[in-house]
Amino acid sequence: MLLSANAHALGALQISAEHMERDGVEAKNMQLVVQFKEPVASFKLTTEIKPNPNAAWGKVALVCERFDFSPNKKINLECAKNTIQHLQLTSAFQLSIQGQSNPRGSPVVNVNDYRATLNFSDTSFSDEQGLHAGEKLSGQLVLNGSSSTTQPSNWRWQTDMLWQSGGVFWQPFYIESQGHRLQAKGVYSADILSVEQADLILKDAATLHASAEVLMPSAAHAHLSLNQLQLQASEINLAKIYPLLLKPLLENGALSNLEMAGQASLNLSVNNDTLQKFQLTLQQADVEDKNGRFAFYKVNADIPWSFDDIAQAQLDYQSGHLLHIPLGATHLAATLNRYSLTAKQLQWPILDGALNVSDLSAAWIKQQWHWHMRAELTPIDMVAMSKAVGWPRMAGKVAASIPLVTYSAGELSTDGEMKFSVFNGNIVAQHLAIQTPLGVAPRLTADVSMRNLDLGDLTRTFSFGAIEGKLDGDVNNLVLSNWQPVSFNADFHSSEGRYPKKISQRAVENISALGGAGAAAAVQRSFLRFLKEFNYEKIGLSCQLNNDTCEMNGVESTPQGYIIVKGSGIPAITVMGYNHSVGWSELLARVKRITADNAAVIK
Repeated sequence: MLLSANAHALGALQISAEHMERDGVEAKNMQLVVQFKEPVASFKLTTEIKPNPNAAWGKVALVCERFDFSPNKKINLECAKNTIQHLQLTSAFQLSIQGQSNPRGSPVVNVNDYRATLNFSDTSFSDEQGLHAGEKLSGQLVLNGSSSTTQPSNWRWQTDMLWQSGGVFWQPFYIESQGHRLQAKGVYSADILSVEQADLILKDAATLHASAEVLMPSAAHAHLSLNQLQLQASEINLAKIYPLLLKPLLENGALSNLEMAGQASLNLSVNNDTLQKFQLTLQQADVEDKNGRFAFYKVNADIPWSFDDIAQAQLDYQSGHLLHIPLGATHLAATLNRYSLTAKQLQWPILDGALNVSDLSAAWIKQQWHWHMRAELTPIDMVAMSKAVGWPRMAGKVAASIPLVTYSAGELSTDGEMKFSVFNGNIVAQHLAIQTPLGVAPRLTADVSMRNLDLGDLTRTFSFGAIEGKLDGDVNNLVLSNWQPVSFNADFHSSEGRYPKKISQRAVENISALGGAGAAAAVQRSFLRFLKEFNYEKIGLSCQLNNDTCEMNGVESTPQGYIIVKGSGIPAITVMGYNHSVGWSELLARVKRITADNAAVIK
């Protein structure tokens, strides 16, 4: 560039270059035009640039309405618009560049010193794809650089950037600033950027200290490579850092809609693009899923990890819930061996019982978790359980034995039978599998069998009217999507054996309402309306659900329909069903009306 004391005497300065190249950066079709008008000049630069050999050519046009320079190599620019190919940028900014060099033969060391100060305000930018944008950005960037004339390719640099206001969207992050600051210094030499010290303050969110060595793209290597990184993050405010950095990275997973609180810290090191060590600590952290699937409160954790060494992880929390099932104070410990986790025994207190896990083994393989475990649920009071999760009040205890649970590639499955003790009977689940159990739309498949459930406990729980007896049931080929039934083949019927079998008039009316109102009407028109309960021989009702339609049947078929309750002895009553095909949503609506009406009567 031509710089002289009498430059203002010139009318215009124009410089053109067909091609320029240095350190892997190429420029072509460059044209610089400076119009001199006392006491300032205007400035326009157009060119095409290629930042590295593997990049595409991009067009740049820089227009500055005010351009001041002086013989001491000080340059001031005030620019209004800057356009780069695929990027539209508008900004009011001032750029000040000062340079100084000591001549050869000087008694002092030959050094080139440069200082650039960029003040920008009300800056906005966007690209055509909508993946990068900024609005109303204001701040200051200061960059110092110096090099020896004997080693001109070695540059010692220092920068200080203050981002005062405005917002930036840089897929997938959106960050607003009211005072974020970056200060850094280091050396750039032979395509290697060395960051000796960098301090990043994310206002009210975290403070980060780092050092790094980065191999920049060049003709010899196309991609940026992280040779070395040391990072210490302290004073991490989880309530602030989650929406700022974590939520965008977890958008499609089970952790995509959390509310967090508490403090954290993180230390990590990277060598040759590979994570070598990290240590994460949590202090009094709260993690709650806004979708209500889980929550953990007052979490304290120390989780060290090493690529080469075995480490022990510890985690405690005071309370929480999983799928609305309350969790008590818990201490967990596990061994971390590179990309695997093992634990012989873990215990999760749940109300007055606990879930005991044994032989837990997990591994991170090909960017996915794979794990298995065995579990046993010690008896839990169903009264407390049903109250805690908002279910109808259930009596008795629930217990379970889970022989082996496996999770792989987003699917959870069981090897063997899951056994539950409830309603004084047994429930066994087989072939259980769940795809993305904590995802947006989990899918469950299973076969379930029920034996000797106490109908008295069952009907009191669901306000259905009193039925005395025992019930067996089979639900085969069950499919739930987002925990709602999609298809199944269900059959419920009286258990085999001798035991008292009684049914109340209200239960008769309610069963009739499920399959047809004829029997209820007959009861109301006959002397049977004066009786409170009847004897029965057997009860049965089946439903084959498909395409939101339930194909229904009972213990026997008749020309008019099917028998749901077959009477026996005196007094006895037989309850008929008349509609074989019933819409599933309509059937659920009938059940809700029945239980709601009965609950109101009981109150």
